[in-house]
Amino acid sequence: MDSRPVPRQVQAFREEYRARNIGPGYRGQAHFAFTSLVCLGGVALALSRVEAPRLWELLGVPAVIALANTVEFLGHRGPMHHRTRGLRQVFERHTVQHHRFFTHEAMTYESPRDFKMVLFPPVLLLFFLGAIAAPLGALCFLLISPNAGWLFTATALGYYLAYEWVHFITHLPENHWSARLPGVPFLRRHHQVHHDPSRMGRHNFNITFPLGDGLFGTRWRAPLNEEQAERRGR
Repeated sequence: MDSRPVPRQVQAFREEYRARNIGPGYRGQAHFAFTSLVCLGGVALALSRVEAPRLWELLGVPAVIALANTVEFLGHRGPMHHRTRGLRQVFERHTVQHHRFFTHEAMTYESPRDFKMVLFPPVLLLFFLGAIAAPLGALCFLLISPNAGWLFTATALGYYLAYEWVHFITHLPENHWSARLPGVPFLRRHHQVHHDPSRMGRHNFNITFPLGDGLFGTRWRAPLNEEQAERRGR
């Protein structure tokens, strides 16, 4: 785990949240495994049905990724950080709970029981699969081509899993081996900025790839003097 102490107010909130919202039967490892296996199984099944895809069908993959990234950005910038009619629970879970459980000074979980505050609830994955990925994939299947439908479903589930895995990695200990993977240090810093209470409502809404942040001008860049000070402190 990280050596930096958790601020007192953050620790107090964590203990209260665990007591109220994490039951004795919760298993963080099972939560992570469920999300991963359902997504990977769905991706594998969809890809196994793709037959001799044509170039224009394959071009649908980056198009779906770009669409998903935009939805991720808008959903995070919108109802996850602003009270919206009918989506109050989304705001409560994200801004009121997640951003108090993890701040830029305390990004790391303390035990697998804290996975509940990092990963989406399993019911949300089932909703995404049953109400979004599968129906839209079926629509592509019928209106465009079977390959387009299966590729849409595989890409949508793959993006969902990428979001979960990248977000999970940003809340792992700083000395975890995943922190040395290419691109991960950047994504960890990017998300840590978002957990600064003074910046969370204005900057760095993307989790997976900061495409939306770049497009809409919300990516935070450290002032030159601050960036130099950070480098000297390493």
